[in-house]
Amino acid sequence: MVRTLFFDLVDSDPSLWAILLRMGLTTVFVGLIGLERQMKHKIAGITTHLMVAFGACGIAILQEFLYNDAVKLAVELAGQGITVNLERQRVIAQVVVGVGFLGAGTILKTSNGIYGLTTAATLWLGAMIGLAFGMGAYTIGVVMSVFSFVFLTIIRKLLEMTTVKHVKSPDFLGAEPIEK
Repeated sequence: MVRTLFFDLVDSDPSLWAILLRMGLTTVFVGLIGLERQMKHKIAGITTHLMVAFGACGIAILQEFLYNDAVKLAVELAGQGITVNLERQRVIAQVVVGVGFLGAGTILKTSNGIYGLTTAATLWLGAMIGLAFGMGAYTIGVVMSVFSFVFLTIIRKLLEMTTVKHVKSPDFLGAEPIEK
């Protein structure tokens, strides 16, 4: 029902309100993940997470525009007896690879260990949440956001009560507050 209020997938592209809803949900849910990283003084904080997620969300919305145009062209060509194969996922696949490369830049190996893996993972996850909201898959976006926030906060607190400890990043990696 909510989906039909904003746009009809075959007849038109997402409305301005649908785009604002998708970007707004991306802001709220990925913003929480970025805020958690910022509060832990990690290399990539709220701004980085939101920029990655907005880019992914925007690409997903653009992909929908492109797909809708391709569907319209396919219908026209079908009338002429020409078969067209539509592949909706190609642009999105490039986001997955590209953000993985970006996340690799947050990982640092030292003689004391490897740091930045969680930040790299949250950047990648932020992009996936942005893609989900951008494609209009609101339930998937919310579920991924809630689970990731639980993993980053509650599960980590539970682990601290056990013998399994999380290794803190050393100060020279940007673990100190940026703004004082």
